[in-house]
This record gives sequence, structure tokens and C-alpha cells, in this order.
Amino acid sequence: MPSVKLEDLPVIMEADTARGTGTSWQGMQVGHFQIKSGTDLTEALKGLPDDMCPCPHWGLVLKGAIHLRYADGTTEVIQAGSAFYMPPGHVAWFEQDTEHFEVSPEEDFNAVMAHISQ
Repeated sequence: MPSVKLEDLPVIMEADTARGTGTSWQGMQVGHFQIKSGTDLTEALKGLPDDMCPCPHWGLVLKGAIHLRYADGTTEVIQAGSAFYMPPGHVAWFEQDTEHFEVSPEEDFNAVMAHISQ
């Protein structure tokens, strides 16, 4: 599959506050996520190393903004129209409806999703 439209990606997660579609390509997980305002991943990530996401992500914020706190205590807000790299060791929350596209190492991504789904 050399290309795919975002709307054609299969659903990989669906909850009251978030919806994600995605697929695996050559060991990487590509995903499109729509996350509602007020969503905070802090509690969902508890139990992972340092209670943070250990998976790196590269992507683009299409709408809204992603708020991040990193392991060193720094924070960042990635606004719509911005490309990003999130290193391992981060927590995200969303103060407005947000849509983003991201690429992550498949094995790391799947481990985080399995933890969140518990």
C-alpha cells in the first residue's frame, strides 16, 4: 500500500474522547487522531516508565493544539499547522478539539496502546 487517504484508514481506537485510525507500514504505525477538548492522557499513562509515553512520534497538527509535558519538566504547545517530534518521555493533554497525523515505531506504539486500553 504505497498511499492511502486518511478517511480510508481503519479504526484502531475509539472512545468517548478520542478516535484514531491507522495502519502499519514497514515497522512504523501511521495514524490520524481526533481528540476532544478536555482530554488529558496523564492518568492513562500511569504505570509506564516515569508515568509517561515511552514512544517517539513524528507528525503534523491539523487542527487545534497538543499540550505536552516532558520528562525534564518543560512544557510545549504544538499548534495547528506545525510539524512535530515528540521524544520518548512525554504526557499530552488537549484544551481544544484537536486533529493530528503521526508516525511512530509500531512496536512502541502498540505497547502504549495496549497499556492505555487496560
